[in-house]
Amino acid sequence: MKALEFYGSRNEDYLRLSFNGAFNPQAPLERELEPLLQALEEYANEWMPDVVSGKRQRKYTRPSCWKALEERRSERTSGLGLYRTKWPLLDMSLSLSFPPLLPPELNIIIKVKPLPFFAEAERCRQFVEMVRAWASRYPVTYAKTHSSDDAELAGSPNFGRDDETESRDGFDRIYEVFWLNVFGPKLVETVGRERMLSTPAHRVEELPNGSVLLVTWPTVADFASKEARLAQARAHAHLRPDLDFDTVLRTLHQRSAMLAPVEPRFHSDLAPLLSRVVDRAASHERQRRIAELNAWQPPEPEEWRPADSALPPDVDNLERALEQYSLYAEHLVALLHSEVPSVFEATPESLTDADFYFWREEFPKSRLREAIDEHAVPAIGAYLGEVLVRKLGGRWIPRQKLEEAQVLVGNRVWLPFVRARNYMRSRQALLDYSLTQLYRVAERHRS
Repeated sequence: MKALEFYGSRNEDYLRLSFNGAFNPQAPLERELEPLLQALEEYANEWMPDVVSGKRQRKYTRPSCWKALEERRSERTSGLGLYRTKWPLLDMSLSLSFPPLLPPELNIIIKVKPLPFFAEAERCRQFVEMVRAWASRYPVTYAKTHSSDDAELAGSPNFGRDDETESRDGFDRIYEVFWLNVFGPKLVETVGRERMLSTPAHRVEELPNGSVLLVTWPTVADFASKEARLAQARAHAHLRPDLDFDTVLRTLHQRSAMLAPVEPRFHSDLAPLLSRVVDRAASHERQRRIAELNAWQPPEPEEWRPADSALPPDVDNLERALEQYSLYAEHLVALLHSEVPSVFEATPESLTDADFYFWREEFPKSRLREAIDEHAVPAIGAYLGEVLVRKLGGRWIPRQKLEEAQVLVGNRVWLPFVRARNYMRSRQALLDYSLTQLYRVAERHRS
C-alpha cells in the first residue's frame, strides 16, 4: 500500500484548505477528534483518504489515526498525514499543539488535485458542509479554501504564506476573500457582524460559535471566470469598504490573465528542452514562463569558423590527443550517468538530457568556479565534440589549447570547448548556449 505522491505528479493547480482552530486539551484526544473524522468520512466521498501516515503508513481507519497521533506525540505537538492511493490525489495533514508549552491549536491542511475535480456544484457543497461541521465544533481563527495557484498570486497572509504577518496581526484584518472563508469571532467583530452577514455572496451563514461562513460562488474550479471574479470582488469590497471596488476587480482579472493557458510555441530546436524547463515551474508561474520562452529566441551559435579557415593540428601525437578528448568525455559520463543514463549513448537526445540536468541543478551557480573551469568545461566540450563526431560524421582537429580544438562537420569547424565555457557562465547561459542548439545547427550545415 503506497500513497500516490502528490508533488510527484505533473505540477498543476489544486484545491487548498487551511484551517486554523483550537481544541479542548482537557478532553480525551480520541473523543475530541472523533467529530472531525466523522465529518471527513461523511463528506469527502471520492477524495476520501485511504492511507494514514504516522511513523509508518497504515490503511485508513480511526484506530489507525489514533495510533499515528500516538506515534508522533511529543511534549509540544502531534500530528498525522492522510493520503490516497488513487485519483484524485490528496495530501492532508492534521497537527496539534499542547499546553502548557504551546496554546491548544488544531491546524488542518487539505490539498486535492486536480482542481477541475471540483467543477461540480454538489462536490463543492459537500466540501463546504464538511468545513462548516469542523468550524462549528472547533473554535476557528480563520479558515479558507481556494485555488492554490490564485492564492499564490494573491500573496495574502490570510492563506498561510506569511506566518510572521499572521502571528503579528493575529488575523486582525481581511487581506483577501477566497472562495470559501470562515471568519472567526474576532474578525467578525472587527468588520462588524451586521456588515459581514450582509455580504453579497453565494452563501453567508452565522455559526453557533459566532464565526461566519462565507462562500463567494457555487463552484471553486471556475474561480477565474468573469462571474466568479465579480462575486469575489463584491464580497471583498463590501468587507473592506476602504478598498476601491474597481481596483479590486481589476486586480482579480489580472490574476486570471496570468493563469490563462498559453500555447507553447518554442523554438523548434529547443522545444523538448524548454518543455521540461516549463514543467519545473511552479504551476502558478507556468503560463507566464511559457509566454517568456515563446518570445525568447536562442542566439545563433558563434563557436565556429568556415572549414577553409580551420587551424591545422599542432599537437605532437594525434592519437594521444584524441584519447585525451575521449577521456574528458568519459569524465562527463561518470559525472552524469546516475542522473542522466542516456549519456552512455552519446546522442542528440543525451545532449538535451544533459542540458536539462545542468539547468535543473543550477550547475554554474551551485558548484565551485574552479571545479567548473578545470573539470566540467573540458568534460562537456569533449562530450559535445564526440557526439558531433559519432552522429554527424565529424572529425577532430586537435590543438594544444583546448579552446582551439575543432570538429570538422561539412563546411564548418566547430569549437566545442569554447561552447562549453560559454555554456557554464550562468544558468541562463545553459539555455542561450545549449549543447542541443549547437548540435542542431551543425546538423543543418553538415552538407
